Amino acid sequence: MYYFIGCLLVIAVIFFIFFHHRKKVICKKLDCMSMEEKCEILCPLIEPFGYCYHPSQDIFSTTVDAPQRMFGYTALFDRYASQFNMAIDCMPVYFDYEECTWMIEFWKGQYGINVGCEVGIYKAQGLVSVLGRKTALFHSVEDHEMMPMSIRLFRGNTEIAHLHKNHWWLTAFQMGSYCEPEELWVEAGITFPNYDMLTAFVHALEEQGHGEYCVCGLQIQIRFDYCSTCFLKGLQRFFFRFCQWRNRILCRLFLWVTNPLCLGIDRLLCLFFYLPGVFRRICKNKKRKKCCKKCCRKCKKKHHCKI
Repeated sequence: MYYFIGCLLVIAVIFFIFFHHRKKVICKKLDCMSMEEKCEILCPLIEPFGYCYHPSQDIFSTTVDAPQRMFGYTALFDRYASQFNMAIDCMPVYFDYEECTWMIEFWKGQYGINVGCEVGIYKAQGLVSVLGRKTALFHSVEDHEMMPMSIRLFRGNTEIAHLHKNHWWLTAFQMGSYCEPEELWVEAGITFPNYDMLTAFVHALEEQGHGEYCVCGLQIQIRFDYCSTCFLKGLQRFFFRFCQWRNRILCRLFLWVTNPLCLGIDRLLCLFFYLPGVFRRICKNKKRKKCCKKCCRKCKKKHHCKI
């Protein structure tokens, strides 16, 4: 028995020394690479998952042709978000324009081991009633319907990220950070194609009663600091707190495994060389795939959802 335990300890020590040496070699390799060389390796790895990297800010974002675009969005995604490692505040704004119900939604919070925010533009195939909006599937807008959008993500008085682009789903994620959703706030800007659409959106925003805004021409600036997770109760509150507990552990584990690296690109490449299976799991967006299948089973009969 003691001989068996001793053998296990020896094997464990050998594995520890081997992986520690391997990690040191990887870190040394990354130190010798330029930012351009790192981006040449990372970009082809994350683009199939719909992500891109911004080296000037050390943040990750989503591409216009991200595969998540084909899935659209439904309010049920937000309800089940905590079951997929996402503890997020959300603020959907529904409005009717040109015989269609549109939805522009804002998100902020903890996405697994990332802190981030999102702004997405979606529309239904026709007009949707107020009650039907909770289960209706909203499709991602086409290229000609995308709008110039900007986001600035803050934690307290510290700016984490800022982006501006013509997009349908503008996002910003800082890897290896942890915080509560209510600690974050977003300054988002959207430039509408015409005054009628802007007016319809503003009226819907005022009826909802969340978010300070300012209009200048066809552009609206919105301060999103609403805490939707503060009103969770019962099982939803339990799943939210469990999700954050799990995210905190995963974030600390990620920082420990990739120590002493600092930049997000270095940490992610370290995982790619060191633990490729973990790298692929981090890059996968379960929010739009697994969650989509689960939610669409509930709305398929009423709205003929096809995925």
